[in-house]
Amino acid sequence: MPKIQIRHAEEKDISILAGMDHDYVSDDAWQMETRQEESGQINIQFRPIHLPRSAKVEYPRPRRLLLTDWMRRSGILVAELDGQPVGYLSLNLEAAPTTTWATDLVVARRVRRQGIGSALVLAGQAWAAQHDCSRLVLEMQPKNHPAISLALKLGFAFCGYNDRYYINHDIALFFSKMVR
Repeated sequence: MPKIQIRHAEEKDISILAGMDHDYVSDDAWQMETRQEESGQINIQFRPIHLPRSAKVEYPRPRRLLLTDWMRRSGILVAELDGQPVGYLSLNLEAAPTTTWATDLVVARRVRRQGIGSALVLAGQAWAAQHDCSRLVLEMQPKNHPAISLALKLGFAFCGYNDRYYINHDIALFFSKMVR
């Protein structure tokens, strides 16, 4: 793992963070299936599937809205490598009581799969605990297999979803972990 530092975002970071490639490639996804029984019972099931080919997935938040979204966040943590920002995690204290909500986890393409995302999430857990929160929730698209794998590897559990959550009408999956 490269030697990185995690710190709070500064104004000088904003253009660098916005310029990062937020898209990702995935070979797998979580597929949602909904069935309504005659009894009125509704069954919703997510199952992992392997895609027929690798898919480049657009980030669900338009780049032009990132700055506005970031201004509403309670905190943004930046991963720095050799003095340069290479990733970030945005955090929100307003979404649910005693919960920190992580809305964006982005790592520069050239340094992905080197532990930087894990370091950001672990720092997010510490940040949540410092802000008297009992849990951290990560949100992601069902096609974001790299983020789903990361969440599960770090001990997060699936805790729900919201259909048509993102501006592109994609589903959001939610994974949570107790932080204290």
